[in-house]
Amino acid sequence: MIVTVCLNPAIDVTYRVPELSVGRSHRVREVHARAGGKGINVARVLHQLAEPVTIAGLCGGTTGAEIAADLQRSGLRAVLTPISGQSRRTVTVVDAREATVLNEPGPQVSAAEWAAFGTAFSELVQAVRVVVMSGSVPPGCPDTSYAELVATARANGAAVVLDAEGEQLRHALGARPDVAKPNAVEVAHVFGRPVTTRRDALDAAQLLCDRGASTGIVSLGAEGFVAVTPSAAYDVRLPRQIPGNQTGAGDALAAALARGLARDDPWPELIADGAAVSAAAVAVPVAGGVATDIMAELRPGVVIEEV
Repeated sequence: MIVTVCLNPAIDVTYRVPELSVGRSHRVREVHARAGGKGINVARVLHQLAEPVTIAGLCGGTTGAEIAADLQRSGLRAVLTPISGQSRRTVTVVDAREATVLNEPGPQVSAAEWAAFGTAFSELVQAVRVVVMSGSVPPGCPDTSYAELVATARANGAAVVLDAEGEQLRHALGARPDVAKPNAVEVAHVFGRPVTTRRDALDAAQLLCDRGASTGIVSLGAEGFVAVTPSAAYDVRLPRQIPGNQTGAGDALAAALARGLARDDPWPELIADGAAVSAAAVAVPVAGGVATDIMAELRPGVVIEEV
């Protein structure tokens, strides 16, 4: 089984408009609202790919109740630690060119609530193959939150895919995750150096490994990603770009990586699957799903260059 950690879940509201213009009124063509947050999006993709998955998270208030109810309707198993604060909402506005995301910070979490989550997580990961830790951490949780969870997962024999940023990423690298997967902007911020070229991205991926990760992956959006694994470094490109909503592509990549680790796939096969799955997520209107026909079409044409 795979566990996804979502410490800061939300009700994600997605608006589709012809064109987003700041300062103007818009007519919304489509509205989607459902439980989200990166860990939940990862779990949705795994569920769609028929992988057994459980979500571990913090949830509170009426929004938290909405999140729990939506997960149940979706057939997603969740172990949600209750908190007194109100879980957040997010808004994504998608037009023909790009997606604009507004993320609330999330509720204040007390030390006792964080400790309760740690206890529940320790029990949950005792018979788990892979844990995915992704997304933001709500106020009140320590900067070492992901580092603590990585250590717990590894102590129980689970592999860890980490998709974090800022201090959470910096501290968690020292706990030695199996895969660290920030995007170019996130890794540039953590290491204080620009990532503007594929060579920069490869150097940053190697730095992730130098700081503790077994494998470092830096995603480059529609341009694919680079990976430094224990055996080789790879430059991964797609056969063609897919138009649509990019917000769920990174979550789909994390899901594919977790699935590959759970199956002990060799790295070239694992990252080729990751590229096809993440690109196929762009064609879906909301994060947390993949267009399986596009995934199947793209997979044979993924270009993997060992560098």
